Amino acid sequence: MTGTHTASDGYAFAYRHYPAIGLPRARLICLHGIQSHAGWYETSCTALAGLGYEVYFLDRRGSGANTLRRGDTPSYTRLIDDVAEFVQTLPPDLPRVLLAISWAGKVAVALQRRHPGLVAGQVLLCPGLRPKIAPPALTRLRIAGASLVAPTRMFPIPLNNPELFTKTPRWLEFLRRDPLALHQATARFLAASFWLDRELRLCPKHVTIPTLLLLAERDAIIDNFATARYVELFAGPVESIVYPGAEHTLEFEPEGPPFLEDVVWWLNRRGLS
Repeated sequence: MTGTHTASDGYAFAYRHYPAIGLPRARLICLHGIQSHAGWYETSCTALAGLGYEVYFLDRRGSGANTLRRGDTPSYTRLIDDVAEFVQTLPPDLPRVLLAISWAGKVAVALQRRHPGLVAGQVLLCPGLRPKIAPPALTRLRIAGASLVAPTRMFPIPLNNPELFTKTPRWLEFLRRDPLALHQATARFLAASFWLDRELRLCPKHVTIPTLLLLAERDAIIDNFATARYVELFAGPVESIVYPGAEHTLEFEPEGPPFLEDVVWWLNRRGLS
């Protein structure tokens, strides 16, 4: 089931809704990475709905099914506010929990400082809090300059090799053919990502909700050690799991997403379902 949410600045962005089978236990709000979109995660969303969770997966403005102003955002605060405004439309009768993947981990953590109290917990899947990959130094200078004089100039996202995400053949083929993946972003968006990184320096003491950190042992995109050290600074309780042999996009593991049972266990243990 698909829907559209209109943000306070008038931008209408798409989301997918997976109604819970039976009485819902919690509401999960899912956020995708810089290049991906909700369509990458149908397997886990369908499974979680089957386990009794109401799942909403947002396509970030300019990404996935959202064709207007592809790869762009007015500011980093607008990306945070998009999530906050959507969460506020959901009834508070059940726990609301973020499930943020890769780059979206930045937005999830920053949300806790800018809009505290909206969610009861967060699951961070291979979050882009401390990435290994960034544009070359000269490109970063060009992005900075363009963000001031030509903010909608496009630059490549430095993740265009599918093997950074998975080694599973069928998913590699899916990524090579995916028409909705984002391969370029505006200077303004990439500058917003930089400012999100700066914002993250101020966030740990504001993250008072429980956090489950899920990492892939063979992640080619995320620095697992640095990420874990950062998350350990959170004021709220943190638990972490590393999946042996797994690549960055846990959804695309050969036997399917390995994290489903762990997420359900953690939600139950923390009283969030």
